Amino acid sequence: MTALVLGPHLRHVSSHTATIFVETDRPCEVRVVGDGVDAAARTFTVHGHHYAVVDVAGLPAGARVPYEVVADGETVWPLGTEFPPSLIRTLPDGGPLRIAFGSCRRSPGTVEQFGHDALTAFARRLRAFGDGVDWPDVLLMVGDQVYADELGEEMLEYIRERRGDEPPVGEVADYEEYVRLYELAWRDDAEVRWLLSTVPTFTVFDDHDIRDDWNTSYAWREEMWAQPWWRARITGGIGSYWVYQHLGNLSPEERADDPIFAQVRAASDATGDAADVLDAFTERADREPESMRWSYAHDFGGVRFIVVDSRCSRLLTPERRGMLDDREFAWLGEQCQGDVEHLVIASSLPFLLPRAIHDAENWNEAISEGAWGRPGAALGEKMRQAVDLEHWAAFDRSFREVASHVLAIGRGERGSVPGSITFLSGDVHFSYLARVDEPDIETKIAQIVCSPFRNPLDGKIRVAQRLACMWETATPFRWLGKLAKVPPPPMKWRVTEGPWFDNAIATVTLAGRDCDVTWESPRTSGALVELGSADITG
Repeated sequence: MTALVLGPHLRHVSSHTATIFVETDRPCEVRVVGDGVDAAARTFTVHGHHYAVVDVAGLPAGARVPYEVVADGETVWPLGTEFPPSLIRTLPDGGPLRIAFGSCRRSPGTVEQFGHDALTAFARRLRAFGDGVDWPDVLLMVGDQVYADELGEEMLEYIRERRGDEPPVGEVADYEEYVRLYELAWRDDAEVRWLLSTVPTFTVFDDHDIRDDWNTSYAWREEMWAQPWWRARITGGIGSYWVYQHLGNLSPEERADDPIFAQVRAASDATGDAADVLDAFTERADREPESMRWSYAHDFGGVRFIVVDSRCSRLLTPERRGMLDDREFAWLGEQCQGDVEHLVIASSLPFLLPRAIHDAENWNEAISEGAWGRPGAALGEKMRQAVDLEHWAAFDRSFREVASHVLAIGRGERGSVPGSITFLSGDVHFSYLARVDEPDIETKIAQIVCSPFRNPLDGKIRVAQRLACMWETATPFRWLGKLAKVPPPPMKWRVTEGPWFDNAIATVTLAGRDCDVTWESPRTSGALVELGSADITG
């Protein structure tokens, strides 16, 4: 009998379509069946693992359809009656849109190590109260879904049995080990597995999905590619991301037009395994970032939802550096338009950091690129890698380009002005709200950060970050920036709520022209308490 290895995951949805992703233990036909639903797809194979992406069409808007997964005629989901039925949930044509989001989730692990898991607690609340609570229309996971370089004991034992002490020691080495990492994160926690089967989920990667400081600088890339084990690591990391995360971010139409998906399916059908095709594609995607766009955008009613890859698409050469390559920046500029009720821009890395951190990264980039000569450049590069100075602020030209798009929208230069422009981000392991203060802007612009789901900072780092969120601490770094001839930022902002250092999940509600956000933290494995809330547009 065919068995379900991972999933089902309810991924991209629209008002009338839904996508289900599964991994099975052998090649088969996978069917998704329910009331008025019967859709099927054959599996494809990569590195000996078998996957199906099933697109369901013709659904009514706002549908809530219980479904089962059938593999070669045998029901493989649900696994029992412990959980409520998994539902296909399409988006409503009108009414509020709720986006639950967060980042940075260590799993598995004990409460003593990482605290209670916000995602597990969120799942338990939805399971316990059902329609008695507001459900998210979308769950967005903005990076570090898995930690490939900070492994738990289960993963370390698996590696020791598989390859002993071969490098990279204490880190995953290839596609096969990434597969095991995803299983530990998304299968072995039954609550989260059920959550992912019944809430539409979108993702984007951050550094730990590949390796800490991934693509920090040109020097970092040169150092990594000099390692004999890096090719298998980077192709395994990006390849598994393409399978387990990226495919589900695409609409059925985008996936049908994707040449890589067509090539993988064709190679799998012809040879039984598309590993060579996927490995060649992912190596090129790393070496030539302009060859692949990982960012994506969808319109959900009156909300334009843009998710920006701020890791794999970086432009890093001896001559130039950018958060995105030229092609991806052009695409982002096309997406950043008005004539919507709300514009949501998600990036794993916060666009608006606390000003002290922003100014420090501005200064560090300037000296790393030679503003203080060769000794300053060497010091700057060491600092950049040592303390993760590689957010949008560390790519100042890129920061200014995105700011110009946002300000133009806010001034009504690109169509009617949205009710809000919000950045959703994670990465920094604390949560906060920063508001833009520009008198000539006709909309509210804000940065909402929620991090971590489950991976809190230790006490000393918390103190440093709390100080960095204070407006007064930015002054020394502002003066250092002036000495390095860094121009002032093109907009003004400040942290108005937070910081909170608890494990957390946030929910953004977009209703009409209104936007608000609530952060919640798990105090037990099944109870969430409110950390804070804010009315963005009030």
